[in-house]
Formats: sequence, C-alpha cells, structure tokens
Amino acid sequence: MRSTVKSSAPTNETGPSPNWEELTQKAPEPTQLDNIKAQLDLVLLALEALAEIGSEAMLKVAAELNLEPMVADRVALWRLRQSNPLRKGQGGRKKLDVEEARSLVLISCHLAKQHQALIRRAVALLEQMAEQNREPHTVALLGDYIDRFSNTYASRMEDAENLSARELTDLALKLLIDLLFYSSPGGHRRLWLALLDRAKN
Repeated sequence: MRSTVKSSAPTNETGPSPNWEELTQKAPEPTQLDNIKAQLDLVLLALEALAEIGSEAMLKVAAELNLEPMVADRVALWRLRQSNPLRKGQGGRKKLDVEEARSLVLISCHLAKQHQALIRRAVALLEQMAEQNREPHTVALLGDYIDRFSNTYASRMEDAENLSARELTDLALKLLIDLLFYSSPGGHRRLWLALLDRAKN
C-alpha cells in the first residue's frame, strides 16, 4: 500500500511549479468542467464520510476564505454540488463556472487540512491492513468511512446501482489517499492539476 500512496501524488513538484493564478487563468473546456464537477463533488463526499462534516462546516470555511459571493448559503452550496452530472434529480443547476470550481477546490483543501490528522491516521491504517493482508473494513475507522461513503453515494448518484460493493470501496479508498495529498501545503494546486488531468480522459 505504501507504493500506492506514493504513486497517487497528482503532480510532480520538482522544479518551479505554477502558482494558483497561472493554473486558473485558462478556462477548462465545457466537457472538462462536467468531469471536474463530478470529481469535486466526490472529494467533498469523501470528506463528509470520513470526518462526518456537513454543509455548515463547508459554509464556515467558505466564510473564512472570503468565498461567500460564490457559496453564500446552503442552497447555493447544494446547487453547486448538484451540478455534478452523476447526481440524481434534475433540480440543480447544470452549469459550473471556473470561479465556482476554484472556490470548491479551496474549500475542499481547507477542510482536508483541518482534518489532516484524521486523514493521516486512516491512511496509516490502510497501509497496515495491506501489509497484514486484511480487509480495510475490519478496522472501525475505515469500516465506518467505507460504509458512510457507500451509503451516501448510493443515495445521491445515478450510477450507484451499476457499481458493486467492491468498486465503491475501491473508490472510497482511492479518494482517501487523494485527500492526504490535498491536505498538504499546496494541496489546492495539486487538486486543480489532478482535476484537469482526469478531465482529459
């Protein structure tokens, strides 16, 4: 598992790395934004499942980061997350602009940083389970996280019925490892680059 964690680093940070403004100057293509919307919602879902946080914590961070014009209240936050094309229901807005995506990136990484100790503990347990050839869900912290993630995904996402329990577990654990990188200094750059990279596929 240790090698998996290392290889999951979204960016290669040797040499000068572009700053945040440079990264967000060029707007992604509309098709890329659809993918970015889905990925951002999943990152927030993983944080919800691991740290048991809700919209209030996300709105508090938005206020701390002076992002209230983008995320003013629960309804605004819901509409941004509902723009994920994988979500059930058609009540949300289906357009997300770059500034809104940028705001969700900053909120996600700030929350990950706030809960970095918990994320590190969960990833360390994941490595330990891999070394002992044990299933992650046999440990309370990981088992509770996987259950909450899977149940929330099933209640919100259109494609949930097409995914097996193993696939949902794998997705939850991959996002957990990603959160470790997004909680580190420069995590918002890492997440944005990862979003752009995945949006190409």
